[in-house]
Amino acid sequence: MIKINKFIYIIIGLSTLLTSCKEEWLEPEPLSFFSPQNAYVNEDGFEAILVKMRKDIRREVSGGSGGYHFIAMEHSLSDLAISIFPSDLRIVTPSSGPVWPYLTMFDDVYGFIKNANVLISNIDNIEWADQSVKNRILAEALWHRAYWYYRLVHTYGDVPWVGQEIEGPKLDFQTYSRTAILNKIQEDLEWSGLHLPESPINAGDVPQGAAYHLLAKVYLANSNFDMAIASANKVIDGPYSLMTERFGIDAEDSKRNVQWDLHRWQNRNISANKETIYATIDRADGPIESRSGGVYSSRRYTPSYWKVLESTGQRAHNWSTPGSDTLGIGNADVRTNAFFHYSLWRDGDKNWETTTDLRRTDINWIEMEEILVNAPNSPQYGQPLSKEFYGNLTDTFDTWYPWPQYKTFVLSPNTRLPVGGEADWYIFRLAETYLLRAEAHYWKGDLAAAAEDINVVRDRSNASLISSSDVTIDFIFDERARELYMEEPRHNEMVRVSYIMAQGNINGYDMNSFSQSNWFYDRVMRVNNHYQDPNPPIWRGAIAYISPHNVLLPIPQSVIEANTQAVVNQNPGYVGAEDNVEPIQIIE
Repeated sequence: MIKINKFIYIIIGLSTLLTSCKEEWLEPEPLSFFSPQNAYVNEDGFEAILVKMRKDIRREVSGGSGGYHFIAMEHSLSDLAISIFPSDLRIVTPSSGPVWPYLTMFDDVYGFIKNANVLISNIDNIEWADQSVKNRILAEALWHRAYWYYRLVHTYGDVPWVGQEIEGPKLDFQTYSRTAILNKIQEDLEWSGLHLPESPINAGDVPQGAAYHLLAKVYLANSNFDMAIASANKVIDGPYSLMTERFGIDAEDSKRNVQWDLHRWQNRNISANKETIYATIDRADGPIESRSGGVYSSRRYTPSYWKVLESTGQRAHNWSTPGSDTLGIGNADVRTNAFFHYSLWRDGDKNWETTTDLRRTDINWIEMEEILVNAPNSPQYGQPLSKEFYGNLTDTFDTWYPWPQYKTFVLSPNTRLPVGGEADWYIFRLAETYLLRAEAHYWKGDLAAAAEDINVVRDRSNASLISSSDVTIDFIFDERARELYMEEPRHNEMVRVSYIMAQGNINGYDMNSFSQSNWFYDRVMRVNNHYQDPNPPIWRGAIAYISPHNVLLPIPQSVIEANTQAVVNQNPGYVGAEDNVEPIQIIE
């Protein structure tokens, strides 16, 4: 009996995971009309698989099993939150990744890379009347592949490199070093930046700015700070600008502000929004086959406030009553912490209640006391929710905390449950480019230039300006938390910085002990009160727990076992790492 793991099938283009003794399993099945036999006969065929790649990238913020998507998982693995299912990361093993796509992301991403590789490998199958069209299509495919490899190496570390279409079974994948992969995608992105259009031809196309923004991240990851600055400059000096004035769908609502406008999904891809570098397209009124099923922004990121009771035992506030669908039906899966709710907003003599920062103002956040009892015939009808009627205050853990409504609010017209429906979503936004450039300046020791870039972002949100003496890597990541919550792959960016420090022997970190001591873990333990002794939360019998080796997720054991003719390495700290071999250091 021969077992072929999903990873292997994704790479070779088979449509299902099979277990068979028959020879038929050796024959790759065509992937609908995207198979080379019938797709790559003209320009339209290549454009069609680009559309598939653009849909793939929506997996970052939508889709998956019950809306447990990648970016939400990234935040649950960060300094800002924990996952309540599970809060104890000791149960995340090479064979077990409950609820979140800790393991399945590996397979999914190689599927996305497969689509890019099929296009790249077949680009010369036809005669191109216009070489610039060929170059644009190839450049976008290379961008998609680079994007997903960047995500892989900062989620799983050293991983197999697959750089071309694989047309038959392959069971001898080898692990390549993170550095080898970064060097390769850096080269690809440098070429892509020269051949992508400055402005997208159609909504959803990848523009030149997205190449240079991603390239700035790759240069940072390679500790090439001068080139990171140069790449960020190309974006900042390009056709983009921070939005500082009201715009878009709610521009006439005087109660709102520019941060609210920025995060209305209807505004993310409109021409008036000069801050969007690249955003997904996902519309509730689109054809059913084009919709993702929703971003689940209200479900994943907000508390289960609807469980709170009033004195007669009814739910005090029901999400199904008129108007209450704007609050959503939260599940507290990304359970944010006191640092994100409160400490992050201290600014001189200001705190979270008195801050002038638009990103934490009352109109943009929901405090639990603002939610009023609406249970029929309740003695507390019209009064604020109260903790008085909890049977056990431990139960408040998933039901009682504030949240940034200006980011989570998305109506769900295609389901009766207000979980956060289909919505365009940012992948890259100019505010992050400024913070990437600030980080590069920081690593070079130019704190004045770093402060200047940070202040551009802070000034837009009416936060106080900082001086060069305020700039630290922690402050930069504080600012990323304030600006990019629910947008950035938070865990990935923290891992990237951890590698920079370890490879540069900064603050005592080094690569030899990376899985035992790293900046990611130390910052998490420093600011994430959920993991701090002596009173970490115990929820559903599990205690919140994280270890230094959780800086990287485990390689799925099924991948390692299926790869019978070579070794795919496991990350240190997980079972199986003792069998590792030296990763390949150069991609030919």
